[in-house]
Amino acid sequence: MVIIGVGNPIRMDDFVGMKIVQDLKEKVSSDKIMLIEAERIPEDHLVEILVFEPSHVLFIDAAVLDLQPGDTRFKRVEFLKSFSPFSTHMLPLRVFCEHLQKATDADVRLLLIEPKLTDFGEGLSAEIEQTRQGIRRILKDALTRVSRGSHGSSRKDQTKTSE
Repeated sequence: MVIIGVGNPIRMDDFVGMKIVQDLKEKVSSDKIMLIEAERIPEDHLVEILVFEPSHVLFIDAAVLDLQPGDTRFKRVEFLKSFSPFSTHMLPLRVFCEHLQKATDADVRLLLIEPKLTDFGEGLSAEIEQTRQGIRRILKDALTRVSRGSHGSSRKDQTKTSE
């Protein structure tokens, strides 16, 4: 499993995906899980993702979805087709996710968090901080279970297990 935190560190709540991955790096360590702090350029990590051969990839990112600040949505890549290719990322996330899905045959999903503030500045708003803490707890528990078993690891691990 690969988890990719996406966001801009100087755009307040846009940094939430990165912050969650940073939190997880402090709490989860396993050769079955790759945690990537991608900032605004997840495509910079394409080669290391391909080498890892993940069965699952999760992007965590702030996204304006016209929800309440801190609300989340768990979506498939196809969800991004309804969005304009314009993006704050170097390469639109939709394009990168579609390429990654084809190149790895991984199950690629997005955990999208409605931001409150994306002005220039640092720190998360109270609503987004609360959401971050909840997601961190849930993912930490789930990743602890993954690191003990064979679910959601890399395809290399699954091949070793079946040999």
